[in-house]
Amino acid sequence: NRRSQIQGGRSRVRRALYMAALTAIRTCERFKTFYTALAARSRSKKLAIIAVARKLLVVLNAIIRDKTAFA
Repeated sequence: NRRSQIQGGRSRVRRALYMAALTAIRTCERFKTFYTALAARSRSKKLAIIAVARKLLVVLNAIIRDKTAFA
C-alpha cells in the first residue's frame, strides 16, 4: 500500500509554492498554527506542508480577486 505522490500541475509553480509554504510556516503565525495542528492530527509533516501550500494559494487568489493587502 503505497502513499500517493504530488505530481500534477506545473513543476515550477509547485516548487515555488512548496518553498513559500516552508517560509510561511516559519514566519507567519497564522500558517504556523495551522501546520502544527494538522501535523499533530495527521502525523505526517509533509502532508501538512502541502496543505499549507494549498491554503497559501487560496489566500493569494483571494488577495488578487479582492485587490486587498495580506492581513
